[in-house]
Amino acid sequence: MAKVMVAMSGGVDSSVAAALLLEQGYDVCGGTLILHDSDNIFGEVEKAKSVCRALGIEHFVFDERELFKEKVIKHFALSYDGGFTPNPCIECNKHLKFGKLLEHALNLNCDYIATGHYSRIDKVGKRYAVVRPEDRKKDQTYVLWQLSQHQLSHMLMPLGEYTKDTVRQIAEKYGFVSASSKESQDICFVPDNDYVSFLEKYNGSAFKKGEYTDIDGRVLGKHNGHQCYTIGQRKGLGIALGKPQFVISKDVTTNRVVLSDEEHLFKTKVYVKNINLMAAETLDQPIVCTAKLRYSAKDDACVVYKLNDDEALIEFKNPQRAPSPGQSAVFYDGKTVLGGAIIIRGE
Repeated sequence: MAKVMVAMSGGVDSSVAAALLLEQGYDVCGGTLILHDSDNIFGEVEKAKSVCRALGIEHFVFDERELFKEKVIKHFALSYDGGFTPNPCIECNKHLKFGKLLEHALNLNCDYIATGHYSRIDKVGKRYAVVRPEDRKKDQTYVLWQLSQHQLSHMLMPLGEYTKDTVRQIAEKYGFVSASSKESQDICFVPDNDYVSFLEKYNGSAFKKGEYTDIDGRVLGKHNGHQCYTIGQRKGLGIALGKPQFVISKDVTTNRVVLSDEEHLFKTKVYVKNINLMAAETLDQPIVCTAKLRYSAKDDACVVYKLNDDEALIEFKNPQRAPSPGQSAVFYDGKTVLGGAIIIRGE
């Protein structure tokens, strides 16, 4: 009987994942990572523990706050300082939820870890890849592209065959209190989703104010620091120019933020780095596929060209709105993730 540790938050998805694996005959235990300090951190641990008690399985707690600070929060802050807009969930998945938790699980003689992500894992030739789930509205493959072959070979994602409505029905059958709970879209370690205040507190000082300019370099006004803005942003600029203006680019060296009309946001060429391949074995030849640049976006037709061992160029058939440095580009062959990378810039 294979043993599996479920990444247990106590929420509806992880709870149902554990229940389904028990029904399938696995030897199941729960594992909860303490990632950061919050007002309700021990309440969240107790919630996870209570689900495990109800299912009659062991529960383990691992305090990984220091690793989370180093791999996620520090990366988050340094990325903004460098002009990037990071996705901390992707870094957390790589280093904590599928990295450190797997390490703990293997040390406890588990064969797999499992999560409540809406995704599937399939073998494509000799390689593992994440595959889009039954419930396309809940597709979470975009945030899983950094997973390694080692991690994927020890992963189970039992919710990939279910819709969210069905998962809630299963939770109600088991009497889980989380069956009707709402889902949070906020960054878990940023209070009130106010990342600017969080970063200023993390850095110990307010951001340095700088200049807004137009695309010709004419000064338009003052801004609160380039870290406060992301490519494509229109609201919250604090400047009235008589017509809608959008953040087109940022210059970290001069602390200038360039504003212009929305038409300047659309790019057909997107340069990326930190490539991780799943179903694709190599980029030695151009790959005709689709790709998307945001979690909620639809993927679009493109060709991916290798530039060197760590960088590639994505040429889209149609212009893409606001490729944001620091965000992820994920490549698909139908439902299957070929790989992904971090956006450097768009042209």
